[in-house]
Amino acid sequence: MQRSASTIDDAEVAKFQAMAEEWWDPTGKFKPLHMMNPCRLDYITQQIAAEFERDLEGDAPFKGLRILDIGCGGGLLAEPIARLGADVVGADAAERNIPVARLHAEKSGLEIDYRHTTAEAMAEAGEEFDAVLNMEVVEHVSDPLAYLTACRDLLKPGGLQICSTLNRNPKSYIMAIIGAEHVMRWLPKGTHDWNKFITPDELYDLLTQAGLEPVDRKGFVFNPISWSWSISDRDLSCNYVTASRKPG
Repeated sequence: MQRSASTIDDAEVAKFQAMAEEWWDPTGKFKPLHMMNPCRLDYITQQIAAEFERDLEGDAPFKGLRILDIGCGGGLLAEPIARLGADVVGADAAERNIPVARLHAEKSGLEIDYRHTTAEAMAEAGEEFDAVLNMEVVEHVSDPLAYLTACRDLLKPGGLQICSTLNRNPKSYIMAIIGAEHVMRWLPKGTHDWNKFITPDELYDLLTQAGLEPVDRKGFVFNPISWSWSISDRDLSCNYVTASRKPG
């Protein structure tokens, strides 16, 4: 199978390069991710535990699992997954994110293999993982199908991919563009391109075309009264997440 060398969108990478130093500031430009992170982690850990029959109440429940966090940023997901005992590789196309992530992991006493690389390069090198975390990345690449195909190639047979993104509808435009970037100013203007958002049905179709078997999808819902996020079985109208499996 032949595919393009990279699905990296240089303009998208530049946006995150400019914000790299702020990854671990919970009140900074990545405040939305800090707020959403407990919800994301809950879904990720529950899906991995169910897929690989692990007890989250046990000691180092993910020991023996090799997990890739693609688009790892400063390590907001990689670090808690490493604390659960997994062998974690964090990869990001924005070079400035990597030293930030490495330094924070070192200060936290964690061993995480951070790399400035792409999904395509790792797949072509023959890397394989039990699980791939692909969170809020697919809406920033130039070719979603080629990118998801590379992520599929990175999974061992029977491996699990967790992929989250943003739905494309009027509500997501109001929440993610107008609300987050213009009103609350949680993110710099232009961080997201609404036209690159993907509906749940479109993502399921892309995952299937990439050779994966979608097995679950849920919504991440923000409550402005409690100022918190929760997982929903029904509301996928803005942020949502999917789980898919590589046959094998």
